Amino acid sequence: MDLPSLAVILQAALSPNPVERKAAEESLNQFQYTPQHLVRLLQIIVDGNCDLAVRQVASIHFKNFVAKNWSPDESGDPQMISASDKGIVRENILGFIIQVPQLLRVQLGECLKTIIHADYPEQWPNLLHWIKCNLQLQDQHVFGALYVLRILSRKYEFKSDEERAPVHHIVGDTFPHLLNIFHKLIQITNPPIELADLIKLICKIFWSSIYLEIPKQLYDPNVFNAWMVHFLNILERPVPLEGQPTDPELRKSWGWWKVKKWTVHILNRLYTRFGDMKLQNPENKVFAQMFQKNYAGKILECHLRLLNAIRTGEYLPDRVINLVLQYLNCSISRSSMYQLLQPQLDIVLFEIIFPLMCFNDNDQRLWNEDPHEYVRKGYDIIEDLYSPRTAAMDFVSELVRKRGKGNLQKFVQFIVEILRRYDEASIELKPYRQKDGALLAIGTLCDKLKQTEPYKSELERMLVQHVFPEFTSPVGYLRAKAAWVAGQYAYTNFSDQNNFRRALHCIVSGLKDPELPVRVDSIFALRPFVEACKDLDEIRPMLPQLLDDFFKLMNEVENEDLVFTLETIVDKFGEEMAPYALGLCQNLAAAFWRCLNASEAEDEGDDSGALAAVGCLRAISTILESVSRLPHLYVQIEPTLLPIMRKMLTTDGQDVFEEVLEMVSYMTFYSPSISLEMWSLWPLMIEALNDWAIDYFDNILIPLDNYISRGTTHFLTSKEPDYQQSLWNMLSSIMADKNMEDNDIHPAPKLIQVLFQNCKGQLDHWVEPYLRITIERLLRTEKSSLRCLLIEVIADALYYNGSLTLGILHKLGVASEVFNRWFQMLQEIKKSGARANFRREYDKKVCCLGLTSLIALTEEQLPADALGRVFCATLELLVAYKDQVAEAKKEADVEDDDMDGFQTDDDEDDESDREMGDDEEEDGDEADSRKLKKLAAQAKGLQPEDEDDADSEEDYSDDEEMQSPIDDVDPFIFFMETVKGLQAANPARFQNVMQTMDFSHQALANGIAQHAEQRKIEIEKEKIEKAALS
Repeated sequence: MDLPSLAVILQAALSPNPVERKAAEESLNQFQYTPQHLVRLLQIIVDGNCDLAVRQVASIHFKNFVAKNWSPDESGDPQMISASDKGIVRENILGFIIQVPQLLRVQLGECLKTIIHADYPEQWPNLLHWIKCNLQLQDQHVFGALYVLRILSRKYEFKSDEERAPVHHIVGDTFPHLLNIFHKLIQITNPPIELADLIKLICKIFWSSIYLEIPKQLYDPNVFNAWMVHFLNILERPVPLEGQPTDPELRKSWGWWKVKKWTVHILNRLYTRFGDMKLQNPENKVFAQMFQKNYAGKILECHLRLLNAIRTGEYLPDRVINLVLQYLNCSISRSSMYQLLQPQLDIVLFEIIFPLMCFNDNDQRLWNEDPHEYVRKGYDIIEDLYSPRTAAMDFVSELVRKRGKGNLQKFVQFIVEILRRYDEASIELKPYRQKDGALLAIGTLCDKLKQTEPYKSELERMLVQHVFPEFTSPVGYLRAKAAWVAGQYAYTNFSDQNNFRRALHCIVSGLKDPELPVRVDSIFALRPFVEACKDLDEIRPMLPQLLDDFFKLMNEVENEDLVFTLETIVDKFGEEMAPYALGLCQNLAAAFWRCLNASEAEDEGDDSGALAAVGCLRAISTILESVSRLPHLYVQIEPTLLPIMRKMLTTDGQDVFEEVLEMVSYMTFYSPSISLEMWSLWPLMIEALNDWAIDYFDNILIPLDNYISRGTTHFLTSKEPDYQQSLWNMLSSIMADKNMEDNDIHPAPKLIQVLFQNCKGQLDHWVEPYLRITIERLLRTEKSSLRCLLIEVIADALYYNGSLTLGILHKLGVASEVFNRWFQMLQEIKKSGARANFRREYDKKVCCLGLTSLIALTEEQLPADALGRVFCATLELLVAYKDQVAEAKKEADVEDDDMDGFQTDDDEDDESDREMGDDEEEDGDEADSRKLKKLAAQAKGLQPEDEDDADSEEDYSDDEEMQSPIDDVDPFIFFMETVKGLQAANPARFQNVMQTMDFSHQALANGIAQHAEQRKIEIEKEKIEKAALS
C-alpha cells in the first residue's frame, strides 16, 4: 500500500461513522504484515504536512504493532517484521524522536523501549555511539540523546551481575558528557522550565545506573564529588516561584519540583543502599565511609532546611516531604547522624512531624467533597508509600524504638499537653485538628506504650478519658479517629470490663454514623474487638444487626479489608453462624458480582474492586468452613455459588482461581452428596488444567479427589461426559510431558492413587495404561520425592489387584527393575540414620499394603526367593511404620500436656505476648494455606512433600484428620491375615519362607503377629467407644 492510500485509511479510522471506522481498521489489520508497512507508518508520523490527528493514529498503530511483533515470544515463532524493515526503523527512529511533537514522542518512546530491550547491544551496536555524538551537539540533539539514554539506562535498572555488564560501558561513554551538560545547565541564571526537563532526564539516567550497584567509574572520589556538588546545588537551590501552577495537581508535577524530587530520591538511594557502613563488600565499605564522612551530614542539613517550609506554611510536595522524612528515619539508628539531628530534634518532632500527623485542609476538602476517595486513600498501601503522614508516623515509631530514652517521655508529655489544652478549651475554641494528631500519635505508639511503664498502667484511664469521649464528638474525623485508636488498643487488659464493653458498643454504634469514613473505621476497629472479646454474649445479641450494617457498608465501599472483619466474626462464632450462612453467602455473592463489574469498568491499575472481589470469595470459604458439620446448609447455599464457580473456573477467573477452587473443595467434600450441577464443574477444571492452569494443579487435585472418592459411582458410570477418559487424557499428557519438572507433576500420581484406592475391582481396564505411564516416568525421574510417589502408585495397583498388576509388570518387561528399585529405595538411609524415602506414615502404609498383597500370590506368579525378599522387606517396613506411629502419638500426647498447662487464670503472660506482637491475626495467605492443607488432609492425606528431599531430617507424620479408603485397613492385621491365608492355602510354601528367614526376621514376624492381635483389641475397643458416643 502506497503512502497516500495509507494516509486515507488512517483518516477513515478517525471517522465518526462506525461503519467507515471499522472498515479502516480491518484494512489496517489486513495490510499490517506487508513489507514496508511499518516504514510507511513511520513516514506519516514524522510528516509535518500531514494532519496531526492522522499522525497520532499512525503512531498508536505503529506502537502496538512493534510491541506485539518486534520480538517473538518464543524462539521458534516466525518473524513478522523483515530484517530490512527493522534496519530502516532503527536507522530513522532516533532522529524522528527529536522532530516530532510531545504527543507523538510518547508513542515513539514506547516503541524505542521495545526495540532497545530486544536489540541492544547485539542487533544495534551503534546506538551508544549515536547517543554519545548527540550529547556533544546542541539544543534538541542533546534532548534527543538524553531521552534515548534514559530509555537505554532503564533497561538495566533492575539487572544485576553479568546482565549488568553493558552498564559500565554505557556509563563510561556517556557520564563525562552528562556531567558536562549538567554543569552548564545549573550555571544558567533564571533558567527556563525547558531546562528542568533536561536536568530531570539526567537525574533519571543517574538513578537507573546506580539503582542496584554503583558503576565502577563513580568509585573515583573526584568523579563522584563532581556529581554530588551538582545534586547538592539542586537540593539547596530554592525552586523558582515564577511559573509555578496554582492547581495542586499540576504544581506537584511541575518541572522544577520534579527535579527536586528526583534529586532527593537519588541521595536517599545512595544513603540507604550504599552509605551503610555495615556493608561487607570491601569496595562498598570504602564508598560508604567516604559517603558518610563527606556527604551524609550535608544532605541531612539540606533536608532539614527543606522541611522548614512546613513550619512557615510554604509549599512542599507530599512526595518530597515523604522522601526527606525517610532520610531522617534512616538517620535515627546511625550514631553520627543522630548526633547531627539531635540539636534540632524538638523542632522536627513538634513543629514538623506532629503538624503532618494532624488533620489538614486537604483532608477536610476530600472528606466533604468525596468521602469515598478519602476512605480509599486512607486504606491504600500505595498511597501510604508516598504519604507525608505515614512517613511522619514511621519517624515517631523509629525514634521511640531506637532512641526511646528521653524521646518517648518528651513526646508523650507533648501529647498530654495537647490533650489538656483540648479538654480545657471551650467548644468553639477546641483545637480539633491537634486532637486528631494526638490520637494518631497515641495509636502509632500503641505497641511501645503497652510495653513501657508508667504508660502501660495508665492506658485504660487514657482511653476512657481522652479517646472514648470522641465517639460522640460533633467532629466527624474525631469520631473516626476514636474508632481507629480503640481498635489499636482492643487487646488491652481492661481491669474494668465495662470499659471494654463501652468501647465495643461505641464502635458498633459507629456503623450507623452519618459519615462514611466513620462507618468504615468502625467496621475495621470491630475486628480486633471481636478477636479480643472473651464473652461472646457481648456481641451475640447484636449479631443480626451487625451483619445487616456490614452489608450496607459493603454496598457503598469496595475494600478487601472490610471482608476480613466478617471473616473474623464467622471464625469466632463458628456453627452459630448457621442461621445466617445462606444470607451471608447470598450477600457476599452479590457483592462479588458488583466488585467484579466495578473492577472491569475501572481504569487499569486501580485494583481495589478486584481485591474486594477476592475478599468476598475468601469470606464465603470461611463461612463454608464454619458450617462444615451442617451438610444440609451446603445444599441450600449451592445454587448461590454455582454461577460464580462456573464463570470463574474459566479464563475469566484467573485472578481468583485459587479462591474458587477452595470453594469447590468445600462444596464437594462437605455436601451430603455431589449434585449433577456440581459435576458440571469437572470439565471446566480439566479444560483449565490442560490449557493454562497447570500452576494450580495442587489446588485442583483436592476437588478432583473429592469427586472420585465421594461420587465414585457417578464417576464410574457416566459416559457423557466420560470422566474416566477425560482424567486419563489429562494425566497421561502431564506424566509424559518432558518439559515439566518433577516437582510440578506430584498431583498426577496422587490422583492415580485416588483412583486405585477408591475404585477397587472396577477399573481393571485402566490398570495397564496407568502403570505404563507411571513406569515411563519413573525410569526418567530424578527427584526422590516423585520416585516415591510413582512407586506408591505401583503399590496401590498391587493392593487393587496383585495378580493383575504383577502380570502387567511382567508383560511390560519391567518387574525385576521396578522391584529392585523399590527395595533399594527402602534401604536408602540418610546421614542422620533416618530413611531417605517413604518418610510419612502414609507412604509406609501404602507400601506395606502393596507388598503384602504380593504374599497371597501363587508360586507361579511369585517364586519362593522373591516371596522371601518381599516378606522380609514388608516386615522391616511394618516395624518402621509401627515405630513412627508410636513416636507421633508420643509427641501428640506431649503437645496435649503442654496445652493443658498453657491456659492460666492470670492473663498477664497472654497479654505480654500480644504486646510483643505474638498474637497477630494470621494474614490472609496463611489462613488460606491453613484451610487448603486441612482440606487436602481430610480429602486424602496427600500432603506435599518437602521441596528438597535431602534437607529435612525428620520423618513426616500424617495429619490426624486425613481420610482415605485405606484408613480402615490396619496394615498389621492385613499382613497377618494374608500370611494366615498363605499358611492355609499352601502350608509348604509358608513353611519354606519361614525357614529361609534369618533369626532377626523371624523375631520381627513374631513381634508383628503380637502387635496385630493387640491392634484387633484396640480397634474393637474404639468401635465400642464410638458407638457409645453416637
